[in-house]
Amino acid sequence: MKYSLAALPLASLLAASAAFAAPAASAPDVPAGDAENPALFQPEAVQSTGAVSIAGSRLAYHAVAGTLVVHAKGWEDTDALDARSSEDEDEKKGGKAEASMFYTAYFKDGVRTPGRPITFLFNGGPGSSSVWLHMGAFGPVRVETADSAHTGPAPYNTVNNDASLLDASDLVFIDAPGTGFSRIAGKDKAKAFYGVDQDIDAFSQFVEQFLSKYGRWNSPKYLFGESYGTMRAAGMTLALQARSIDLNGVILLSDILNWDLMPDDPQSNPSVDLPYIVALPTYAATAWYHRKLADRPDDLKAFLAQVEAFATGEYAQALMKGNALTDAERRQIADRLAAYTGLSADYLLKTNLRIEYGAFQKELLSDQGLTTGTLDTRFAGATLDPLSKVADYDPQSAALEGAYVAAFNQYARGTLHYAAGEGGEKQFKPGIGIYGSWDYRHKPPAAGKPLIALPNVLPDLAIAMKQNPTMKVMVNGGYYDVSTPYFEGVFEMRHLPVPPALQANVEYQYYESGHMVYAHLPSLHALHDNVAAFISKTSGGSGTGR
Repeated sequence: MKYSLAALPLASLLAASAAFAAPAASAPDVPAGDAENPALFQPEAVQSTGAVSIAGSRLAYHAVAGTLVVHAKGWEDTDALDARSSEDEDEKKGGKAEASMFYTAYFKDGVRTPGRPITFLFNGGPGSSSVWLHMGAFGPVRVETADSAHTGPAPYNTVNNDASLLDASDLVFIDAPGTGFSRIAGKDKAKAFYGVDQDIDAFSQFVEQFLSKYGRWNSPKYLFGESYGTMRAAGMTLALQARSIDLNGVILLSDILNWDLMPDDPQSNPSVDLPYIVALPTYAATAWYHRKLADRPDDLKAFLAQVEAFATGEYAQALMKGNALTDAERRQIADRLAAYTGLSADYLLKTNLRIEYGAFQKELLSDQGLTTGTLDTRFAGATLDPLSKVADYDPQSAALEGAYVAAFNQYARGTLHYAAGEGGEKQFKPGIGIYGSWDYRHKPPAAGKPLIALPNVLPDLAIAMKQNPTMKVMVNGGYYDVSTPYFEGVFEMRHLPVPPALQANVEYQYYESGHMVYAHLPSLHALHDNVAAFISKTSGGSGTGR
């Protein structure tokens, strides 16, 4: 989980009028614990100032790059005292797990707080930092990358971001525990933070601490989650309510709230056919984009409406029949699929009419020796293994990651003045490999224990909306994303268990881009305008006027 200043190399930009001042002196907050039972981490805060040009207007701001310390679920602020008084030597020596969560906060100068909106933003993974939203979407500077093609090696251009969301809201970009500059430590640290409910709890702790530290309890509050971050955000709506924090809105980008809809390896779960249904419109959009359709219509949206109707109608009914489907019916559906996906009917018959997304990526442009992207199927790269069944990599990630990571490392160290740590410079980790070991158990509302099932946070979001009926939800997605297909988000919200009056609290915005909608410049500007309007109308219009 997109300007007013001309494109300049990073060094030139930093020397320009929007350059930041030297960091203000800022001593770390006093940690919990004592000499006998020291805290594992200490909060940090380094301040700087800057300016960004948005829609022709110069906006001055001050930034804070720092960390807050959160604890394993169930932690109490008296734990250090209990450990010191304990007769158990192991308890004295080994404190409970902690996470030092890195953030970059931007506060607009010259406005009245705490009434100004504040938005907490994060990517997903699980195991991803927030570098993508920070340097690609809404931070005051963004890295320039090629649209639907590979971005060459350094030097990269980092430019003023006139699509920054700072005109509508103060911004807090957060790195998940263990990612970016965030770190975890202590007994059973991975178990404490690497799971659905553990992650929701850690981020909820962070938000509560941040509101207190910066005096923002009375600000209109928003969450912006991308990809797995949408699962986190939806779960946090209810978790924050348990901390007496009501949100004005939650903004989802490339959402996945019910993992039963994931197109990852659905063939290993026979009889669960929904992933094929919700992914089909994205396959069709991809074939349309790459001009692989025999009868290609001009209007993409009208075409996709037709595909959506087929996917939830004849196609769904055919899949439900399973082996009871006749040969004639099977051929008829294969022909229809071929017309929508650009794949041959014979190939589709071999797949049993069920198209795994990795196989689609590999097959669509196989005659050219190319594989389409996963996060954004507009991208294409050389196929690594022509004999493989599925795609071996994601050409979009390969095309962009180097630019984002290099730009942020330079920006964080040279502009935000953050990254000095014990033993030398801190390593920035754009992502960590915890997808396979993540604890996917989730305890839904009213359940007595975490369920042995793929996680689904639709019940959390539904109850949060019922308890806070003024909270609004914004769903955003890209037509060319097969990782979290756009129609998956539509399907999820159609099954959100809320009454009709609350269904009206959900709005949808879709773009001719992929998972990282902002990687396509026109879509970035549209995303900014839509999100800014959402914040304005749900915060009493306090985003830009205060």
